[in-house]
Amino acid sequence: MIVNHLISITFAYVIDMVVGDPPNWPHPVRWIGSMISFFEKRWNHGESKRLKGIAMLLSVLLFVSSIVLLVVLIGYMLHPVVGILVESIIISTTIAQRSLKEASLEVYYPLISGDLVESRRKLSYIVGRDTNDLEESEIARGTIETVAENTSDGVTAPLFWALIGGAPLAMIYRATNTCDSMVGHMNERYKEFGWASAKWDDVMNWIPSRLTGIIMLIGKHPESMAYRKAWTILFHDAKKHPSPNSGWGEAAVAAILGIQLGGRNYYKGIVSNRAKMGEQLNPIQAEHIVKANSILAKTVFLFLLLLWMGGMLFDLAVTWFQSSIPI
Repeated sequence: MIVNHLISITFAYVIDMVVGDPPNWPHPVRWIGSMISFFEKRWNHGESKRLKGIAMLLSVLLFVSSIVLLVVLIGYMLHPVVGILVESIIISTTIAQRSLKEASLEVYYPLISGDLVESRRKLSYIVGRDTNDLEESEIARGTIETVAENTSDGVTAPLFWALIGGAPLAMIYRATNTCDSMVGHMNERYKEFGWASAKWDDVMNWIPSRLTGIIMLIGKHPESMAYRKAWTILFHDAKKHPSPNSGWGEAAVAAILGIQLGGRNYYKGIVSNRAKMGEQLNPIQAEHIVKANSILAKTVFLFLLLLWMGGMLFDLAVTWFQSSIPI
């Protein structure tokens, strides 16, 4: 079964690279988002908001996993090839390497042409911070941070869970991440109702985010510092991030590029001073967006190779164990 997962993951990777996420195509994440909105409007009020948030998360995950599992089982019942193709298509909807690259380049192109207004507008589509008054370096920083953080959230984490549980577990991850994105905020409206979504998202991202940061640094030699210094920055600075997981990608990219990420952001006019990651050996420029995408591409490819190696070793170990058991 794990070989089927590996083949499906590889096909999904190719599908995402070739097709991406066309805006007019139906997408499971949009349906999941509608389901979350349905529950949030009806349950996020009154007493016991935390319990209602737990119920919302469980309801969404149970419904999504049941539907995906049923579709996958029907596919495999028809033929193993059909099952693999079905899983490949579903897994491809949980990853977003091409979309992440395209979104970042939509900020990059007007930025290098000097159109800061358009670049700020495009950046506002992919970050939550205020963008109206950002200068070139801050626009680039926001874009780089998005690429760095979402390398795990948007690509490697769903692939990791797809290896373990195929399309159903990959979609459980994507549903969890969507719940966290929509309600997992520490504000008055969501801090209780979204508590379970935020915590469960932290759990599901714990291993993939750390693997991703490490693979980033293995796959790309630091531009302006020794490897030992870069590893120190990764393991030290990743912990500074308010999220237990998001800092791993950002710290790794900062170390590789010799730049400093984090710092002052504004959210609806309110200042937020984020911990700084990396050392400012180089000023942040628009070209670092392209370099961040290069890190993204290489990291995902190496992560895919790691999944193949880990999956095949696990399969061999299981085969050896079964053959060693006396009949």
